[in-house]
This record gives sequence, structure tokens and C-alpha cells, in this order.
Amino acid sequence: MKAPKEHDHENHERWLVSYADFITLMFAFFVVMFASSQVDKKKVAGISVAFESYIKDGKVHNQDFQMDPSKAAAAAAATPEQGLEGVSRRELAPVKAELEQELAGEIGDGKIALSLQPRGLVLSLRESALFPAGSDALSPTAIPILAKVAAALRKLATHPVRLEGHTDDTPIQTAQFPSNWELSAARATAVLELLAGKFQVAPGRLAVAGYADYHPVANNQTSEGRAHNRRVDIVILSRSAAEMEPRQARSAAASLPAPASPSAAEPAAATAAPGATVATPHKEAEPPPSAARSKSD
Repeated sequence: MKAPKEHDHENHERWLVSYADFITLMFAFFVVMFASSQVDKKKVAGISVAFESYIKDGKVHNQDFQMDPSKAAAAAAATPEQGLEGVSRRELAPVKAELEQELAGEIGDGKIALSLQPRGLVLSLRESALFPAGSDALSPTAIPILAKVAAALRKLATHPVRLEGHTDDTPIQTAQFPSNWELSAARATAVLELLAGKFQVAPGRLAVAGYADYHPVANNQTSEGRAHNRRVDIVILSRSAAEMEPRQARSAAASLPAPASPSAAEPAAATAAPGATVATPHKEAEPPPSAARSKSD
């Protein structure tokens, strides 16, 4: 007679193995999350400055660099806007001091205001210093002021310059200026033409923008505020702000292939600036064959 078979004892604690694996994975996950959140700001600032020192003007420069710990700490604590403003001050503060000395009379009369901003040095020229009311013709008193500004611009040959026209919110509607948009752009263009033509500032550095009355610096409810808003801002861009400006447009356009010459059957298209209306030659419609036969009969 066979002996009864003994059954293996069932282990009711196998779940502890899976639970231990789960706890281990969770522990490893949170350790990695904690480690990734602890970033050394000083080291990050040092790496950023070192990277900028190696790459300048789109080129790689081989040079040794060691970040000063005090500068790294200051760079880590500064916000991006504060960093840009600090760069602008270091670059353009001497120019601002020189212009404040040369234009002391105009600044005292309230015709010009100078300010350092994160984007660069801003020279705000009031309407009373440049233009008659409602006109884009430069007044004779504007010539010596712009001559001093042009002398400073020529010394900063690597800085782009933006000329920004502004008006107050008083509507204008004339044959020459249907709105404040045209007036603000025309005034900025008039200053550009004088700087590039008479005072030999490189035109490739200059750009024009018209903002009408949408960027006031004072309240338009008072006559004094409106006078402050009617201005042309000459903005000498800092190097960091200039990095965001288009610089390769001319070289890219020069590398494009020349367009094919138009055939005799197709008239050449007129060239115009973007947004301009182009008048194309009108081609008279040919009469239908029935009309042509009736004329020949």
C-alpha cells in the first residue's frame, strides 16, 4: 500500500518580493529626481560665459577662459533683463557721458533725453528740436544737434542704429500724411537721410520704424505729455540686442542666382518695394473670330 503524498507548503509571503522591488524602483526614481533638481547656478553661469567667449560673431575662437567666481555668482543671481541692461551700461555708458556733455544745452532745454535700456542707448529727440508741427521737414536748428549725434555714431561703427518715429494721439489727415503712421515713418526717414547723406553714417547700419501714437512715454491728456510723445528715438543697439537683428540679408541676396531675362513675348514685370502697388502693362483683348471675319468681309 502506497504512502500518502505530502503536499509542498504554500508560501503566502511571496508578495513581499514584488513589493520590495517596487519600493526599490520608487526610491531610485526619487533619488534621480532630487539630484536633477540640484543645479549649481555658479557652474551654469561659468559654462554660459565660457561658451559666449568661444563663439563670437558666428565664429569659433580658441582661447583659454576661466570664470571669476564672483562674476559667476552675480551672473547666476541676475535675471536676463538685468544682464542685458548691465551689458548695455558697460558698452554704451562712455558714449552716453560724452553725448550728455556735448548736448548739455539741448538736454537742459528739454529737447533731448538720453537713457540706457536693455536694448541699448536711446536718444529721444523732441519734435520741437527737429520738426515744425505736422511736418517732416527738418528745421535748421536740428542740423547741429544731429551733427553731434552723427559724430558719436561714427565712433561706434559696429553698432546698428534704429530710428523710431513717434507721434501723439492727435489725429492727422492731410494729402501728405493720411494718418500718424505716415508722419512718424516720414520723420524717422528724414533723420536717416540726413545722417546717411550729409554726415556719412554708413546706411547699412541704419533702419527706420514708424510707431505712430502707440508707444507713448507720457500721458496724452496734457499738452506737456503730448509734446514728449512727439519724438524721434535714435536707438544705438547694444551687442546683445544687435544679435537679434538681420545681418546676413545682403550676403544671402548676393548669393542668389540672377533672374532669367524676360522673353520678347512676355513684358518685364515692374519692381516695387513690398506692399507697394505695381502697375502692369495692359493687354487689349483680341476680338472674337466672328468679329474679325465681319470686318474682313
